[in-house]
Amino acid sequence: MKLEENIRLSKLYDAYGKLLTLSQQEIVEAYLFDDLTGSEIAENKNISRQAVKDAVTKATRKLEGYDEKLGFIAKVESYEKEISKLKRRK
Repeated sequence: MKLEENIRLSKLYDAYGKLLTLSQQEIVEAYLFDDLTGSEIAENKNISRQAVKDAVTKATRKLEGYDEKLGFIAKVESYEKEISKLKRRK
């Protein structure tokens, strides 16, 4: 994944990660925060690399779906922009 995609996934995970299954949480956390490769995660969890890839893809889709419905990330980014504007006015 590209850096921008990882940043976006991290934001989504921070907002909605607890809505994923425990297994998906573990895999996404290992991928994003522990910076493990698919092979390393697969070996640690005793699953295939394809299973890791599928879990990350499915979790990403779920997180995107939650944000599409709830719009939390867009709201936070909007607030951050407004705060930045206010800070520049000082």
